[in-house]
Amino acid sequence: MTDNVSTKSARLAGYANGPSLEEVNGTVTIPKGKGFLKNLMAFSGPGALVAVGYMDPGNWVTSIGGGAKYGYLLMSVILMSSLIAMLLQYMAAKLGIVTQMDLAQATRAHTSKRIGAVLWVVTELAIMATDIAEVIGGAIALQLLFGVPLVLGVSLTVFDVLLLLLLTKLGFRKIEAIVICLITVILVVFAYEVIIAQPNMGAAMANFIPRTEIMHSGQLTMALGIVGATVMPHNLYLHSSISQTRKFNRDDPAEMRRAVKFTTWDSNIQLFGAFIINCLLLLLGAAMFFGKGTDQLGTFGNLYAALQDNQLAGAVASPLLSTLFAVALLASGQNSTITGTLTGQVIMEGFINLKIPLWVRRLVTRLISVVPVIVCTLIYGGNEAALDNLLVNSQVFLSIALPFSMIPLTVFTSSKKIMGAEYVNKRWITVLAWTCTIVLTVLNIQIVVESLGSLF
Repeated sequence: MTDNVSTKSARLAGYANGPSLEEVNGTVTIPKGKGFLKNLMAFSGPGALVAVGYMDPGNWVTSIGGGAKYGYLLMSVILMSSLIAMLLQYMAAKLGIVTQMDLAQATRAHTSKRIGAVLWVVTELAIMATDIAEVIGGAIALQLLFGVPLVLGVSLTVFDVLLLLLLTKLGFRKIEAIVICLITVILVVFAYEVIIAQPNMGAAMANFIPRTEIMHSGQLTMALGIVGATVMPHNLYLHSSISQTRKFNRDDPAEMRRAVKFTTWDSNIQLFGAFIINCLLLLLGAAMFFGKGTDQLGTFGNLYAALQDNQLAGAVASPLLSTLFAVALLASGQNSTITGTLTGQVIMEGFINLKIPLWVRRLVTRLISVVPVIVCTLIYGGNEAALDNLLVNSQVFLSIALPFSMIPLTVFTSSKKIMGAEYVNKRWITVLAWTCTIVLTVLNIQIVVESLGSLF
């Protein structure tokens, strides 16, 4: 009996000392050729998985709420957050391609065990915080679409592990295609809703230039919320890993340059798509709800109801709008499920060399994340506002965890010893990266201070 238990344990957990995400590393063949579009299509995909993190349920609350409260004022915040994201994801992808290590592996290789352990714990907690947002978004979407009680909906999200098992059988290229399809659903839904809402595009474009009103107390709090919900730490680990899924000759300098170039193009194009979706969210909130006394639009349920309320959304209000909103929310949650699971494996294997099957990893982290959501749901009697507060708090923790990923990423990619003379960050990139790190750290500290202040 003991031998059987040991054998089963060995099958579930093993020593990971190979390439990042070994099952998919270098599995996507790159066709030879010099055509720009041909190369771009070959390298496109990883950027889509990364972009998912920039349009998760946390972004929905902050962007739509920001538009409803302050009109088009915060468009510049979405723009700046997206530019910072492009910089960070470029460095993460480059780290993976050049060193053939993901950020977790690089951290383990170039820091002490104590520092590595601290960073691992913080990053694991960040993954769980991300999972909480996915659970809440998925459960609320099920309630809005099918009337599923929140407690049951939260419990049902555990079974998305079955989706993961199916996807892992299809191959990494298929996973990328499914994620892109779900992103397209979200983009089409909100593009349609914004078109019929007829926002003032002149005012929206003008507010891409930052205005001093953003520094006022309420506006700044919402702006910090948008920043905190946009730039998340797990994406840096994920991108440094999945940028290695393409198969090419790593001993050929020309091939390496091609990989870095087109991976960067893929990342920036996909993140630009995420930027468009976040702009659409804010435009929707501003066009339909700004100036109508809609201070209570902070929950998904209230937004769903408002989209079919003629007094709030105007003549374009309809059940179709609200249903499409819920469908997009469900698509967002499933997308985040896929990328969150992959990131969890990257972190566990990279930091502590522990290798377990994806479905086991997913089941454990999802069960842990479900517990606080179910407890919160039961204590507050299924009150969605309580779940939305929990979601916001999870975003605050992600903001706290962010510098713990940004700092090692900037250090490693700025090191000629690690990256080599050709791929080390240019001086202006290093300066810009450190500036972003410092500014975001200060903003994150302010979020924490304000959050604690509201509690006491």
